[in-house]
Amino acid sequence: MSVLRALGEKAREVLAQDAVQHRALRCYAGSMQVELWTNLPDVGPSAIRRLRRDEYDRLVELGVFDREPVELIQGVIVRMAPQGAPHAGAVQRSNEYLVPKLIGRAHVRVQLPLIAGDDSEPEPDLAVVPLGNYDLVHPAAARLVIEVARTSLAYDRDAKGPLYAKMGVPDFWVVVVVNRVIEVHRSPRGERYESVETYRSGASIATTAFPDVAVDVSTILP
Repeated sequence: MSVLRALGEKAREVLAQDAVQHRALRCYAGSMQVELWTNLPDVGPSAIRRLRRDEYDRLVELGVFDREPVELIQGVIVRMAPQGAPHAGAVQRSNEYLVPKLIGRAHVRVQLPLIAGDDSEPEPDLAVVPLGNYDLVHPAAARLVIEVARTSLAYDRDAKGPLYAKMGVPDFWVVVVVNRVIEVHRSPRGERYESVETYRSGASIATTAFPDVAVDVSTILP
């Protein structure tokens, strides 16, 4: 079955649209084939056509991914894994703690898109973003990003972390459920964080943007 046929009825609707949308769909089809193409002779990474964020957003508007949770990372559409109970619990507790502390000071967004350059639109587990109206465009800045990792530690740390560093996010926290610790990445420079500290139960973490807001590790990982 071809990639376009695999997209089903929605793909046929998109193909019926104007040429710009048609090109965007071909880009999406190309990104879907990345894993297949990398094993083909003479087809290296430079031959892969990655999606731009504006192309991805157009596909989102057209409903191509309505039944499939995905995010755009470095031009590649990545399926997001289902959440287990420990993951969901950590996200819920983080949200419930931060929202009352930051009312009128920032928005706390749960698993919603961030603009991270021209080729990425991650959906972190939690992001604290500046106050504003985001009805027409996603936020392009964040004061704090939290990713909860149970089986996705390398992906969150090594694929998404550089995106947040490049955005200038001052605090990137990785909640490592299995080890029951929180990695705190700070001092973004280019695509990396120069400071990484690990906090365990009993420790308290003050946020860089809001020093009066401190989170006990046990609040997120009881």
